[in-house]
This record gives sequence, structure tokens and C-alpha cells, in this order.
Amino acid sequence: MKRFILKTLIAGMLVGSANCCLVSAGDVTKYVNPLFGTTTLWDKKDLGYEMSENPIYRTVLTEQGRRPAQGKTRAWGGETYPGAAMPHGMVQASPVTSWGSGTGYQYEDPAIYGFFHTSHGHWGHGHFPTLPISGKFNPDNYASTYSHKNEVAQAGYYKVYLDRYKITSELTVNYRSAHHRHTFKSAKDKHIMMNLSRTNSVRPGNARWTFEQVDDKTFTGSQNGMYFYAVANLDITGTRTVENAREQFTLIDFADGDKVIELQIGFSYTSIDKAKLNLGKEIQGKTFDQVRELADQTWEEALSKIKVTGGTELQKSLFYSGLYRVMQNPNLRSDVDVELNETIYSSNNYWDTYANKLVILQMLQPELVANVIRSDIKRAENTGFLSSGFHGDFSTSFVTGSYMRGIRDFDINKAYQFSLNNATRSWVDGKRGGRKYGDEYRRQGWIAENRVANPTVKTEEDEAKASVQKTIEYAYSDYAVALLAKELGDNENYELLMNRSKNYRNLFDESTQFLRARWEDGSWVTPYDPGIPYYVYMYRESNGWMSTFFAPQDPNGLVSLFPSKDAFEAKLDNVFSTPFGGYEADNMTGWFGQYCVGNQPSQGISYYYYFVGKPEKAQEKIDIILNDYYAMGKEGLAYAGMDDEGSLSAWYVMNAMGLYSFSPADPEYIVTVPIFDKVEFTMGDTTFTITKMGEGRKLSSISYDGKLVDGYFIKHDDLKKGKELIITTRE
Repeated sequence: MKRFILKTLIAGMLVGSANCCLVSAGDVTKYVNPLFGTTTLWDKKDLGYEMSENPIYRTVLTEQGRRPAQGKTRAWGGETYPGAAMPHGMVQASPVTSWGSGTGYQYEDPAIYGFFHTSHGHWGHGHFPTLPISGKFNPDNYASTYSHKNEVAQAGYYKVYLDRYKITSELTVNYRSAHHRHTFKSAKDKHIMMNLSRTNSVRPGNARWTFEQVDDKTFTGSQNGMYFYAVANLDITGTRTVENAREQFTLIDFADGDKVIELQIGFSYTSIDKAKLNLGKEIQGKTFDQVRELADQTWEEALSKIKVTGGTELQKSLFYSGLYRVMQNPNLRSDVDVELNETIYSSNNYWDTYANKLVILQMLQPELVANVIRSDIKRAENTGFLSSGFHGDFSTSFVTGSYMRGIRDFDINKAYQFSLNNATRSWVDGKRGGRKYGDEYRRQGWIAENRVANPTVKTEEDEAKASVQKTIEYAYSDYAVALLAKELGDNENYELLMNRSKNYRNLFDESTQFLRARWEDGSWVTPYDPGIPYYVYMYRESNGWMSTFFAPQDPNGLVSLFPSKDAFEAKLDNVFSTPFGGYEADNMTGWFGQYCVGNQPSQGISYYYYFVGKPEKAQEKIDIILNDYYAMGKEGLAYAGMDDEGSLSAWYVMNAMGLYSFSPADPEYIVTVPIFDKVEFTMGDTTFTITKMGEGRKLSSISYDGKLVDGYFIKHDDLKKGKELIITTRE
């Protein structure tokens, strides 16, 4: 029933969104639904546990303001945002319904507090909250209710009706600029409110900000290192400051005579002058609909690099919505006048994105990837190290994978030296950096766990070390740097790091057949329950079942630790068949046995079946995840967990095409069965095709350019030749 309802809903959204607006979506962008991932899971069957009763984390709107609601805490949702964005743009114009949530928007929240101009797809950001106002402004109760029936979210465009103020608000963007169009009921009593005293990550009243009216149509300002330059279509009749106990609001009053206020706003991380320049170069002189049309065309061109045939309307919508998320960040940080090869981008959350999302960017946007690495190198020049993320240095995997895929437009010697620093040093020229507990890891080949008296699923990092997770991820990172060392002729470090890439084996407990933590004396941590999903004790947002199956650099070596291939297969079966214990961990939701679909450590597990000759078992699990753990919840819009800058979206995109980057540092892909009949993938100057033959879901054979493929992997360089990959299936 859910699938039928959702398919009908998606089809209605596609038709409705085209009919309601002046600008029609393109052939591909019509499938993009930015509301995917904005909802929260509530039911135990979806979450994997029963949420505790706690009124602190959830509030409801009343006429007197927000008050605590007696009821359940809110698990982390997909934490995506519905607002307008451009591919890797600096600006994202999106509604805020809940301060301090992942992106500021939660689908189930009843009211809108304003519109942000940055939203990262993760915690933080939320610059320049802005809201159109009609009538008297109450600083203690100003949010407006709204209905999803009056909300439209498309690629590069957002529209909503604010019930309280009887205003239709529309937002669209370019890379460094935003265009607002607010249509009021009356031509009188029109105002724009800016809450510059807070962002999504800064407590009320704690933001650093400035504001200035420049002339009768222009105002400028700054907030926490970002600057804006805004031009209105109507005259400003005055500005004023309104305060409550914690916040300061800037109200901008506008002249009577027109029901529509339009704002064109440029942004910069450099200065107000650069914000003005960005506005002038990108959208000044264009109408709202022209800016919106350009956003849609830009997304159409970007997303059309992959064209799919077959599949359901829902599958196409999930696919292109997922690709839309993948291509939203990292984000621009430099201005329009910077030379292309000097463009600066934000850093990645590598722990979340290295496995799939960044590989898709390597395939689709090599020029962007080179710029991102150049940006990482510039940051590393201040510290001596590349970003280490949570644990493993997956930034080094990104550098190696990019170089091995032929992306060379960056200083590889610097990138390699910083990668090597991550792997071999803890301090460079007196600057702290590199791997946490890296000295311990290098000395003994594994990291010991702290003796925590009463560890819980939410034990914090200052108490425990995530010793297993760090060890196994450092081992993979060693492998990634070793590949680059070999490519560059550094055989000494290649041998050193390749040997260290086997360090995961030091934590394999033969008696339990789990990767298990040790105390400092080398004995196994006890008591031990592999089913508890710890935040940072032994594992990082993972448990023993999941982390045991992480050795993408040495899958056959992992298999060999078990008594036999049959024993390994049985253990893998148990990952999916052993019931989850119902532990409440709000950042780990969507359980498939002991496999957590909603968090990254599980994502590569299914493919280990290939290494015991059972790809059909892998496909069975992959299909269940594709079909049952996306478009979840009562609205059919939820993800199994937090998207984390496109991580869950990327997993869907890769598997829907029939490819998976099992070891992202290696320039090859494991082949699965796609959900589409045909995929046309433009990579650089060539287009390769993936064709599914047969009606079954079991892999029978793989051929490329008319020749059978030996094994299950296809090389990146082969795909670049632009030939046909045929995946033949059986019942």
C-alpha cells in the first residue's frame, strides 16, 4: 500500500509542480524532489527502537510561542533541506522551522521562522535568517504556520505560503546570490525582518553581526564571517531594531504602492564589496523568473550527465533527487572574480562521504574535484596535515582515488606529503594534527580502549577512544597512502604502509569472530556485546557486527581469518538475520538485522558476499535496502538515517546504476544489478552505457565492449573508453 500511495504522490507532485509555476522543470529536473530526507522516522519498526519519553527535544507552536510538547524525543532524520540551491553553490535559500536541527528544516514542524541563506546538509550554517512580515511584529512570537499543500520545492526553487502574514514567499538562487519574491495581500504595511543575532549553530544573541542601510533601496551587513549586499525593488522608508530577552531583530520597512517585495542579495566570505560584485555579475538586472530558469537549466545540464531508462517513477525520483543531493556540496567559498583554478571550496565531511558521494564527483566532475583538493592543500599548508574527519584519514583516500582516476590538476607532491604526514606523524613544525592516538597505533599496530566504568550507547569522546574504529580506518587509510606511494615511486613508504594496512587483523578475536577492542595490556575488553551500537566506545557510530566487516583493502584477507569461507558466509548471514536489540541511539536508525542502513559504517557490508562467490546474496540485501529503506515513513519522504552531505543519497545512486566503489582509493567498481534497464553515463568526453539484460535480480554474467569480464570488478579506465557494460541476470 505504501508504495502505491507514494508512487501516486510522486506523480502528482511532478505534474502539480509544473502546472503551478511559470517556469517548467526540465526532462530530468522534474524528477527532483528536495523534500526527500526532510522528514523524521517515529515508528519503532522503522527506527529499530522505541523512543523514550522526553519533552525537552520537541516543541510545538502555540499563539503564545513555542512550548515543550509532552512526548517522544526526535531521532535524527535525513537532515536535508527543501530550499533553493545550485550545484556546489555558496548560497542555499531555505526555510528554518527548527533552530539547531541538522539543516534548520523538519518536515513535521508547524511553522517557519525565516529563510536561511546557507544550509550545509549537516549541522551548522544558517546565515542571515530573513522573514517577510505584515502587521505588528512580536519578537516573542513571530513564526508563521504553513501547509505542505502550499509548499513547492524544486531544483533551484522554493515556494511557500505564510499563513500568519498572508504572504507567498518564493526563493531562487545563483551560485553566490539569492533572489526573493514576496507577494503580500496588501500593498501597505510591508516589512522584512532579519534575525542577525543568531544562526542555526549560534545561540540566540551570540552571533557577531553588522547592518547598514546604504540608500533608499540598498542595505548591507555581515554575520559570523559572511557578508551580504541587498538591493530591493521598493524604497525603504526606515529601519529599526526590536529586541526580546535574547535576540535582536532588524526590521526594514518598505513603501506602499506595490504588493511585491523583491530582494536581490549577493554574498561573500571576503567583504561587502565582493558581495556587491557577486550580485552584479550573477543576477542583477535579471528578473526572478530568469534567475529561476537559469537555476533549472544549470541543474538539468548537471544531472543529465546520467540518463536512465526504465524503472518506476518513484525510482527515477529517488535517483535524481539523490544525485541532486550529491552535487550540492562541497560549497564555493571564493568570489566570482577568482581564477577558475584558484576557486576555493569548503572541506568535506570525509568520514561520511568518501565511500560513494566523492567517487561520483570524481566520475562526473573531475575539474571540481581538482579544485577541492587544491583547497584542501591550502588548508593543510597551515597545519601540515589533511583533514582527518572523525577517525580514518579518508581525505587521503580521496586524494589517492582522484589521482588514480586520472585527476591530476593539483600539486600531487604536496598532496602526497600531507597524506604521508597524516600516516606517519603527529606533529609538524610544532603544530598539532594528524591522527588521534596515531603514535599508539604506529607503535603497536592497534589502539587500546579506555576502561570506561559504565559505557552506554552515548558515551562521549573524552571518555572513550573508539579504538576499534580508529584502528581499522587507519589501516585502510594506510592502504590508500601506500597506493599513492607506489604510484609516485616511493617504494620504502609503500612497503611500510602496505604492511600496516593489515593492522585490522590485530583486533580479530578468533573466539568470537569479531573485531573486538583490547585493553592496554592486550587482553580483550570485557564484558563484550557486539550488538550494542556505541557512539564512541570501541566503535564509532557502529557495533561489532558492522565493524567486523570493514577491510575493503583486504577482503580476501578478512575472509581468511575465519575457519572457512562457509563460516564467513554464515557470519555475514547473521548480520542481516540477528535481530537488533532495540538500543536507543538517535544517530543510528533504520536497522536491517544488525546492519544500520542509516549510518555509514554499514554501507560496504553486503558486497563481502562476492568474495565467497555469492553475489546473488549481496543483491538480495541490496534490493531490500533500495526498496524498503528510502522513501520511508508515513509521508513516504524519509530516509533511514541522516543523509550526511549526500552519503545515503549516493549509496542509492551507485547501486541503482549497478556500480559500487568497494574500495574508493582503487579506480574500479564492483558490479551489481541495476534497477534501470539502461544507464547512459557521460564521463568527460565519452559516454559509457550500462545495459541490464534479463528480468531476474541474480547476476549471471558481466561483459564490457563485447568481452566477458573476469571477476566482478570493472576498471574506471575501461569505463572511460565509452563502451557498453552489459549485466546479464537470471531468475
